[in-house]
Amino acid sequence: MIEIDERALDALVTDDPGGPVVMLNLLRFRPDGGRESYQRYAEALAPSINARYGLSVVYLGDGGRALVAEDGQAWDMVVLVRYPDRQAFAAMIRDPEYQAVAHLRSEALVESVLQPTTPFAA
Repeated sequence: MIEIDERALDALVTDDPGGPVVMLNLLRFRPDGGRESYQRYAEALAPSINARYGLSVVYLGDGGRALVAEDGQAWDMVVLVRYPDRQAFAAMIRDPEYQAVAHLRSEALVESVLQPTTPFAA
């Protein structure tokens, strides 16, 4: 699955423990220009959408061969994106300006994982 559906987005907000959320993105690109399409998606977000919703890229890196995982679990890219809270993430996904460029993400990927994470309380 590549797209976020409304039920999943509603559940994300309903299950909100409060505070910031870091979204783990595991990305597998289409072999025919997927990485380039994802770059266009990222560039389209940067000017206004990132600032409007307070998101920041915490980590961006190329994936590699998994040391411990089932076959087929190597990812092309790993991205960690911090949002002030889950409501900011949901509002961004529903924003018409975001929706206008979201197709670039969908076109770039053959598979992805998008998982919210919260800081571990010691």
